[in-house]
Amino acid sequence: MANEKIYGMSFAKLYPMLVAKAEKKGRTREEVDEITCWLTGYSAEDLNEFLKCDITYGDFFLRAPELNPRRKLIKGVLCGVRVEDIEEPLMQEIRYLDKLVDELARGKQMERIFRNGD
Repeated sequence: MANEKIYGMSFAKLYPMLVAKAEKKGRTREEVDEITCWLTGYSAEDLNEFLKCDITYGDFFLRAPELNPRRKLIKGVLCGVRVEDIEEPLMQEIRYLDKLVDELARGKQMERIFRNGD
């Protein structure tokens, strides 16, 4: 039931929270956008359009044009749960983005966030 609530939430309300998390640690919205585009295949222009409409967070991920195959290399704990062990596919995609933004906020370099050389 909690998953359904997250899936139904507005992208336009949740995405600014991810940006704020990164900005509190001295990172930028552009970096969050870059990470989101890398993960989903959307363009920065797409993200701006989604912020103006009422697409749900679940639909944002379900409609992603090209989920990056390297996302499967994302591992680690987020909120006490290992992202690689999440069984619900849609929730795992959502948590991948959360994990990447968390890494950004902790100061990880972009090339490492993108799993280049890992």
